[in-house]
Amino acid sequence: MPNSQYDFRVFKIGPDMSTSFQPTHDLAGVPSHERHFYDSARAFGRFGMRVFKPTPMSAAHWHGHIEVNFSTDADLEYDLDGQTLTLPEGHMAIFWAGVPHQLTTIHPTGSATPKLCNMYVPLDSFLLMRHIGQLQVDLLGGGFAVLPTALCDAARMEIWYEDYRSRDFERVSLIKDELNAMLRRAQVSQIDWLREPGAETPGERIIPTAHIRHVVEMVRFILENLSEPMTNADVARVTGLHENYALSLFTRTMRLPMKRFIIRMRLLRARAFLLESSAAISTVAVDSGFSSLSQFYDHFKKAYGMSPHMMRFRYSTMTLR
Repeated sequence: MPNSQYDFRVFKIGPDMSTSFQPTHDLAGVPSHERHFYDSARAFGRFGMRVFKPTPMSAAHWHGHIEVNFSTDADLEYDLDGQTLTLPEGHMAIFWAGVPHQLTTIHPTGSATPKLCNMYVPLDSFLLMRHIGQLQVDLLGGGFAVLPTALCDAARMEIWYEDYRSRDFERVSLIKDELNAMLRRAQVSQIDWLREPGAETPGERIIPTAHIRHVVEMVRFILENLSEPMTNADVARVTGLHENYALSLFTRTMRLPMKRFIIRMRLLRARAFLLESSAAISTVAVDSGFSSLSQFYDHFKKAYGMSPHMMRFRYSTMTLR
């Protein structure tokens, strides 16, 4: 892996987003120019990958990704919603970052500089991966999974990182496909759960696995029907539960009210359309499920701090950092 202290290759919109961002959590240990990546008040979720020298964070945070961590030359100690976990070097961990988490301690295992490779998979992309239904349920249930070392090593992470840095669409797509295949294989072999799915958190009751499945059903329904009008009742109906209970379960699990979640997912789709196609702004708005162009502009500017036109322009002229 690269040897600089911070070697970031995250798709960025520009320095103005980070300077204008006021973090809602203490993010000590996260470089300032990357802190907007974790902002729970904005729309976020673009696939990302970074390699850096890990440092302890002074407080827990959460964000809307499935996070993959892989360390070299250090064991990492985490606080995951009040529970202490240790990830051994050379092992891949995967967990839902919607659970408050904090890297608390780095235990070097040799003389080399510790490195941490983080991969951020948007929740919508993860829930649309094929044939890993049980793992999807388990991670949304708060599980912290460690994959068998035979499935992933430092060489594989280096290949993925180089693919990511290339900014080539096909190579980045391969990362996601290969990760999906790796998770399928892990699901039928053996996963080491450092934190069991459905683990109880301070002040909360365990959410039964069957109910987590209802949340997954609701999220999938939302993602598969983003371009269509939908109400909370439409989404709750797929579970067979009483609407109020379904909405409460959704908010408790996703840490976000359903209406805000739907808007966020529509914004993520719109951003993908903007950056990966030449479609007209009006077409992007309709295909992302917004009922009017003015509504789209209003939500987009609040979420990203700039107009759709400006985001497309800046992405077309930016360089990776």
